[in-house]
Amino acid sequence: MSAYPVRRGRASRRSWRSRGGQATITNAICFVIAALGSVVVMIPFLWMLSTAFKKPGDIYLDPPKWIPIPPQFQNFPDALTLVPFATYAKNSFIIVSLVMIGTLLSCSFSAYGFARLRAPGRNFIFMILLATLMLPSAVTLVPTYLLFNKLGWINTFLPLVVPSFFGNAFFIFLLRQFYLTIPRELEEAATIDGANSYRIWWHIMLPLSMPVLATVAVFSFIGTYNDFFGPLIYLTDDSKRTIAVALSYFQGSPRMGPQRHLLMAAVTASILPPLVLFLAAQRYFVRGIVMTGIKG
Repeated sequence: MSAYPVRRGRASRRSWRSRGGQATITNAICFVIAALGSVVVMIPFLWMLSTAFKKPGDIYLDPPKWIPIPPQFQNFPDALTLVPFATYAKNSFIIVSLVMIGTLLSCSFSAYGFARLRAPGRNFIFMILLATLMLPSAVTLVPTYLLFNKLGWINTFLPLVVPSFFGNAFFIFLLRQFYLTIPRELEEAATIDGANSYRIWWHIMLPLSMPVLATVAVFSFIGTYNDFFGPLIYLTDDSKRTIAVALSYFQGSPRMGPQRHLLMAAVTASILPPLVLFLAAQRYFVRGIVMTGIKG
């Protein structure tokens, strides 16, 4: 009777020392670390939600009050009516929609040329394109503003929309790397059937590139939707401002003092469109990030 527990204990120790047991321990440790990291990352988001339902006097309590009782649901109607939020939302979605269309068309077309078409100096031009990623936007701000001012585009959506129809270096690189994974046999078969480069790009490359196109669309949407600097500089009329600029009004402006609870309520409402887009395109987005292509 005494030998059985000893053998069982030794077998248990050997199982934990085996490769499978060590892998289980490693996975458990990684899971705990990831869970703790997720909690840390979620703290600002939870604080935003908590503040959105608080009274103004409960925001600066020490220790902080995480669960507002009772929750102030009226903060959301107040925040959305204190400023013309519907007008700002309409402006944002007009700009975002046009920028997404321009980015997807121009970047996918340029990336196809860099990935598939042969031309003298193609690789050198591609390197010059990638080198523009090292230029901070502040360096090109003054000459770009002077150019748009000379064209009479200030206080219009054109400075925010037109550049997207001329490509983006990072998105062109992302799409080019994806195009390189597509078998050339598909293009050769289309060429035999009489298709030119434009038809190959439109009818073959684009349908096969839905994962990476979804990735570009999500990045483009979030970057344009959250852009504060561009609309602030180029749009002088308040009726043409975007949501990102409107949120700054709650931090303290001549027409209203600092409204932290209304700011958090407005931010909570403003993050819903990007969140819905990401959830809708999540499957394609993840596939595009890992750069998976079809196998020939």
